[in-house]
Amino acid sequence: MSRSEQKETAAESTSNSEHEQNGALVNPRAVCNACKRLYRDPKILPCLHTFCSDCIAQLEPFSVSSRRHRDAAENGRSGEAVEADAPAVTVTVLCPDCDSEVDIPPSGPAGLSTDHLALDEIFLETLVTNGPLGCDLCGEGGAESRCEVCSINLCEFCCQAHRRQKRTASHSVRGVEELRSRGRLCRPVLCSLHPGQELRLFCQPCDLPVCLECAATLHRDHRCCPTRDVIDRHGDRIRELITARLRPRLDRLEESLQKVLRSLFIPASERPTAMLKPSYPFFFLFSLLQVEVSQEALQARVDATAIEVRAFARCYASAVEAHCLSLLRRLEELRVQRRNQLHLQRAQLQQALLDVRGGVEFAERLLSCGSDAEILSAKGVTLRRLTSLAESGYDPHPATVAPDDGSSICFMPREPAGEVEGYPVVGVINSKTADLSKCTIEGEGLQRGREGQQGRFTLVCRDSAGEQMARGGEHVLVSVVHKEKKNCTVETTVVDNNDGSYSVSYTPEGPGTYSVWVCVKAQHVKGSPFSLTVKRKLRRHSGTFHCCSFCSSGGAKEARCGCPGTMPGGFKGCGHGHKGHPGKPHWSCCGSTAEQSECLPQSVLAAVSPRGHLRTVEL
Repeated sequence: MSRSEQKETAAESTSNSEHEQNGALVNPRAVCNACKRLYRDPKILPCLHTFCSDCIAQLEPFSVSSRRHRDAAENGRSGEAVEADAPAVTVTVLCPDCDSEVDIPPSGPAGLSTDHLALDEIFLETLVTNGPLGCDLCGEGGAESRCEVCSINLCEFCCQAHRRQKRTASHSVRGVEELRSRGRLCRPVLCSLHPGQELRLFCQPCDLPVCLECAATLHRDHRCCPTRDVIDRHGDRIRELITARLRPRLDRLEESLQKVLRSLFIPASERPTAMLKPSYPFFFLFSLLQVEVSQEALQARVDATAIEVRAFARCYASAVEAHCLSLLRRLEELRVQRRNQLHLQRAQLQQALLDVRGGVEFAERLLSCGSDAEILSAKGVTLRRLTSLAESGYDPHPATVAPDDGSSICFMPREPAGEVEGYPVVGVINSKTADLSKCTIEGEGLQRGREGQQGRFTLVCRDSAGEQMARGGEHVLVSVVHKEKKNCTVETTVVDNNDGSYSVSYTPEGPGTYSVWVCVKAQHVKGSPFSLTVKRKLRRHSGTFHCCSFCSSGGAKEARCGCPGTMPGGFKGCGHGHKGHPGKPHWSCCGSTAEQSECLPQSVLAAVSPRGHLRTVEL
């Protein structure tokens, strides 16, 4: 079993069962995965996995680097100023859970964010497993209640006294049994600089939760707001990363991994080795005709020739057998190579899935279970991890994941394969695959088209060396969609020429700009989608480009012209120097004076009065 498979199995068994310590079942969320004991000062690594502070300190350094560093501790209270630009040593370790490289602050594990959710789980586990609790005030009676503000256990007498005191009368007091049944303790998050002070404020310039004493001293010139006023804004940033980017990626990674896993378990009858079907060229020994001849020389010659034929057949059969073994070895090499690629792809998808799932689960649990102060305390490391996953993580779309199923491996029995032991042989294993970055498209029909006219272009599939594939059979998809009218699509026809090229034809019904998607095996070729400009259908002139209707018709009175010119004497057309003549050559059908132009439509001609001046626009 590979290391990634072992980790996945261990993670599943941990998530689906509870740890057992000293014969008692323990909540796994309260147990460190490194030491297998209850957390002691739990700290959050940048990959959002939690371990004891001591366990993190004992991790072997993966790398050590020195650089100038302005040390304002991540969860320090912004008043612990240290010398600026002091040289600092950054230690990088490997996370025991996901093997991610994570940096430890120069101040050591103490500089990492505290996992207050883990502390809640530890306290709840202690509350559940340790049996009856003593009163924290009198130390005599059994605790029946707990003040969630003071974080102390109270007996019945002390609870009544706690409620009567003016300073503590407004505190929230819950029964111990209620806390046990609820399975969740609202434990206040206390300041590390001022013990007993709860983190109820948030310093916006320092981006840190602070207590009242910190706000009055170290942060007195800063803008501090109650945590309840800023929790929605900061919590929404985490929710947006999860909902808009990481949750969809999590689904895509799971779907892609399932596709690769299904490809790894192909039935034996469908494996690539079954695609080899060699056609062995057999040489039959011709039966020597028993001819009754009397000449001994002729008989001797025939016997000698028969010996030569048999020797040739044995050597040729040996060469064919050696060629067959060579083909089978080549096929096995391809199988191992492609399977290793599938394993690598599976490992990449599994690691990416574990990273995204871990980040999403931690962030969702923080938002659903954490208090305002807890969320704000872990906000920095959570946002950095989620942003890192969203921006630089491995994110293949399921449609672009095409696991190798061996379809590119085939046997070509008639292809010359050179010589083996001096004998020419045929039959080769073809394993070339189309490289989408090398595929080319030929033809003007990919950039320009005309309304109502058929456009054509040719897709040429090439391998990684840039050579044209010698066979067809690729799954080619071509889609032509109007960029502005999304429901306007053009039907395309793809013809496999069986030589690595594919002829594509289409007929656009309307003008405009179209997007042309050219995909091979559900993946875009280089440059796709392309932009196609379709011009409107050209209206051709039906008349004659003449100087006037009198000259072009030889003086016929019935000759008409599309220009507004008139001519006396019963002529229905135009003439030089007469009223309305454009004064230059023009088309008799529409009156346009531009020879290289489209014919004006009847609607334009009808809108021009006989006395008006017809203006034309040259294309």
